[in-house]
Amino acid sequence: MDVTLHLAQDPEADALLGRSPLAALVGMLLDQQVPMEWAFKGPRTIADRLGADDLDAHEIAAQDPEAFATLLSEKPAVHRYPGSMAKRIQQLCQYLVEHYDGDASAVWDGVGTGRELLERLEELPGFGKQKAQIFLALLGKQLGVQPKGWREAAGAYGEQKSFRSVADITGPESLAKVRAHKQEMKAAAKAKKQTSAG
Repeated sequence: MDVTLHLAQDPEADALLGRSPLAALVGMLLDQQVPMEWAFKGPRTIADRLGADDLDAHEIAAQDPEAFATLLSEKPAVHRYPGSMAKRIQQLCQYLVEHYDGDASAVWDGVGTGRELLERLEELPGFGKQKAQIFLALLGKQLGVQPKGWREAAGAYGEQKSFRSVADITGPESLAKVRAHKQEMKAAAKAKKQTSAG
């Protein structure tokens, strides 16, 4: 894996995401309740604070939970909820150590079908179906991981030129389109809620 992603909109953070399977997974895990760029900058910030050029699942899994939470809480915090996200990142890394010997790319290497890959992603701590589908779409669209039926397994996120999620962001223009789509979805959900409440 060595591609340039544009999710953090920060050259160093994006370079890490493009070369490190674990950094990409951790960025995806952090991508909730904070702006996307903030979430995907997180892995680089964590690596820097650990004094490393990459994330290591064995090292993170073995960290003292309180010390790791403090590391994520330092200003600027890695997430709006650094304590709970520190716990989730450690759970993810512990799972990778137990099931894949700490190698994040082993989650998708050699997988035969999109359905099998989706199941593996959904088994990861902190990955529900939607997050798993978005990450599957990111793997297929930008990281060259395209097992048979990957688009179908990724659902709407797998559609070409859909601009629905991080899987479709390749620069500022596509970022703006994805933001616009998310705002439309929020507005539609709010309108639906008001209609059913009235």
